[in-house]
Amino acid sequence: QVQLVESGGGLVQPGGSLRLSCRASGFSFSLTYVTWFRQTAGKERERVASITSWGGGTNYADSVKGRFTISRDAALNTVYLQMNSLKPEDTAVYICNAPYLGRQYWGQGTQVTVSS
Repeated sequence: QVQLVESGGGLVQPGGSLRLSCRASGFSFSLTYVTWFRQTAGKERERVASITSWGGGTNYADSVKGRFTISRDAALNTVYLQMNSLKPEDTAVYICNAPYLGRQYWGQGTQVTVSS
């Protein structure tokens, strides 16, 4: 069974850091690219960062460049999102996504709240 499970969200003060994890089961992340999205109530889902299946090529939304880093650990079949210098506007549910064999797979999301 193909499944994506996120973890690592929580409450953090502005300027703080969090590391999110997205672990895959049922297939290997090395076969596809992985994207982190975020969702807030009343807004469209926003693409945050992506990492390719080969070589680890990455790209980021302008709003997070220089603050967030996406990476992968092939041995653990996990993709991470390191988030530094967090701002209140980063508050959202963060969801990972990966296409595999013609289907899109989504995790359940993890809540990140940036507040003092």
